[in-house]
Amino acid sequence: MATSESERAGFASPFEVPTPDDCRGWEEMYAYHAVFSEDRRSFDEERFWFQNSLHTPEPLYPFDCVWVDFALPALNQANTRLFVTPPSLGVEYRVLNGYLYLSLNAVTDEETLARRAKLFARRGGHYHRRWTEVYERWVTKVEETIRDLEALVVPELPELEHEDVVTEARGLGSSYQLLCAYDRLLDGLDRMMQYHFELNGLGYGAYFEFYERCRQVFPDISSQTVAKMVSGIDLLVLRPDEELKRLARLALELGVGNAVEGAPDEENLRAALAGSANGVEWLADFEATKNPWFCFSNGNGLYHHHRSWIDDTRLPISAIAAYVRRLDAGEDIGRPSGAVLAERERITAEHRALVPAEMRQPFDESLALARTVYPFIEDHNFYIEHRYFTLFWNKVRLFGSMLVQPGFLAEQEDVFYLRHGEVREALEELRLHWSSAGAGAARGPSYWPRIVERRRAMYESMREWAPPPALGRAPETVADPVTVMLYGITRERVQEWLSSLKGVDSRRLTGFPGSPGVAEGLAHVVLHPEQLGELRQGEILVAASTSPSWTPVFGRIAAAVLDSGGIMCHAAIVAREYGLPAVIGTGSGTKRIKTGDRLRVDADAGVVEILA
Repeated sequence: MATSESERAGFASPFEVPTPDDCRGWEEMYAYHAVFSEDRRSFDEERFWFQNSLHTPEPLYPFDCVWVDFALPALNQANTRLFVTPPSLGVEYRVLNGYLYLSLNAVTDEETLARRAKLFARRGGHYHRRWTEVYERWVTKVEETIRDLEALVVPELPELEHEDVVTEARGLGSSYQLLCAYDRLLDGLDRMMQYHFELNGLGYGAYFEFYERCRQVFPDISSQTVAKMVSGIDLLVLRPDEELKRLARLALELGVGNAVEGAPDEENLRAALAGSANGVEWLADFEATKNPWFCFSNGNGLYHHHRSWIDDTRLPISAIAAYVRRLDAGEDIGRPSGAVLAERERITAEHRALVPAEMRQPFDESLALARTVYPFIEDHNFYIEHRYFTLFWNKVRLFGSMLVQPGFLAEQEDVFYLRHGEVREALEELRLHWSSAGAGAARGPSYWPRIVERRRAMYESMREWAPPPALGRAPETVADPVTVMLYGITRERVQEWLSSLKGVDSRRLTGFPGSPGVAEGLAHVVLHPEQLGELRQGEILVAASTSPSWTPVFGRIAAAVLDSGGIMCHAAIVAREYGLPAVIGTGSGTKRIKTGDRLRVDADAGVVEILA
C-alpha cells in the first residue's frame, strides 16, 4: 500500500482533519487569510503546525480573534524588522475548527544567521544594556495606554443632540463620536500589542542565551537546574494573590475573620461587615485593593468569557476565606521565597565554581542579564493580558449594548460572535438608521441575530472537539528561543507527541520538569476556569495550561500536569515560586487522564504515570 503524504509527514494534513458535527461553514467566523485554503495547500502541508494550547486552549470566538490580528504582526515585526532575531522570521498562523495553530518561519542558512546575529547584537544589545531604563519607559507607555482605555467613553445616540452642539457650532454629531470611539478602542489594542512584543522576545532571548551558555559548560545540565538559577525574584504577577493573603490577615487582626469566612459573595460580605467600624474599615481596604489587583482574569485574559476577579468577586472572596481558615489553623500561607532564593544561590555557587576561569566573566554577565530581564517575562502578563484585557472586553460589551437597543443583537454578549470588522459594519448601519430618526428600515434586526445563532451553535460544537496537538510535517530542528522556552516545542517533544498518537505506553506521559518535586494523588481535569472551584485538597490539577490567577488554589493541590508550555511559561515560573511540583508540555494530558485517576507525578524527571 502506498504511503500517504500525511503519513510521511508524521502528523495529519490540516486538509484531512474532519469538521466537527454542526460546523459546516465555520470559516466565516474568521478572517479569510486565517484559515487553511486550497490555494496555498502546497505551502501549508509542507510545514509543521502546533496548536497554541498555551494561549488558546479553547476555540476562539470571532471577536476574540482581534488580539491575534494585532499580536502576530507585532511579534513578527519585532523578530524581523526591529531587533532581527537571528533564527526567526516570526510565525504563520491558521485557525482550524476554531483552534489556533502556529508555524515558525525559521532561518537556517548559516550566512544569513551570521548577518542577522550582528544586527541583533547591536539592536538587541542596545536594549539589554539599558534594560532598567527601557523597562521603566515601557511601564510608562503601557500605563498611559491603560489610562486611555479607562477614559474611553462609548457615546450614546440621543433622541436629539444637545443644543450646545448647535450653539457652539461644533459640527460633529454623536454618530461621528461613536465610530471614533470604536476605532480608538481598536487602535489602543493594536498599540498595546506593539508594546507587548517590544520586550518579549528580548526577555526570552536573554534567558535562552544563559541557558545555552550553561549547556556549553555543562552539556548534561537540566532545564530545571538552569531555571533555578534565576528563580526567587519578586514578580508583579504574584501580587494579586499576596493581596488576598494580606486581606485575610487584616480580617483576623480586625476581628472580622468569621464574617469574611462565611460570606459566599460580595453582597453577603458587605451585609455581614457593614454593621461594625472594623468591618467598614476592612471593606474600604477590600474596595481599594480591587483596582488594579482584581483586574486579574480567571483564565489567561485572552478570552472575553474568562471574567476577571473585579467582574465576579466570588473567587477572590472564597480564596480570602480559605486563607483565613488556614491562618486560623496555624498554617503558614506565605510563599517559600526564602527557600527558593537559598536554593538559587546554592546551585549558582556550585556551578559557577566549576566554570573555567576564561569563561567565568561571560557566565556572570549572562546570568546577571537573565536575572535582570526575568521579571518582565511574567510582569508584562499582569499589565496586558490581565489588567488591560479586563478593561478591553468590558468596553467591547458597551458597544454590544449599543446594538441591543435597536434589535441588532439580543444581548450584549452576542457581540463576540461577530468579527471586529463586522461590529463596525453594524455600528455604521446603526448610525445611518439613527441619523434618519428611524424613518428607514434597518436591516440589522433581521440580519445579525441569524448570524449570531448560527455561530453560537457552531462554537458549542467546536468546543467539544479535541484538536490534534500538531499538524503537517515534523520539524528537523527547533531553534527559536521563544518557541523552546515558552511553548516547550522541541524536536524531542514532537517525537513524543508522535509516539502518543501511535498509542505507545498510554499510561505514561512525559513532559518538561517545570517545577521540582514528586507527588501522588487523584487527578482533577479542569478544562475551563469556572471548574476551579471543584478542586479538592490534595488533588492533582490536570489542565491545558494555567493562569497566574489560579495561584490561590495552589495551596490545596498536590501537583500540576499541563498539556502545554516550556520551562519559562507562566505556569512553570509561578509553580517554581510556590514550590509546587509541575510537569508541563505533556501534549495530551487532558485527553489521556480522567478525573479520579490516581497519578504519580515525578516533576524532577518530567514523568506522569497513571497508576489506576
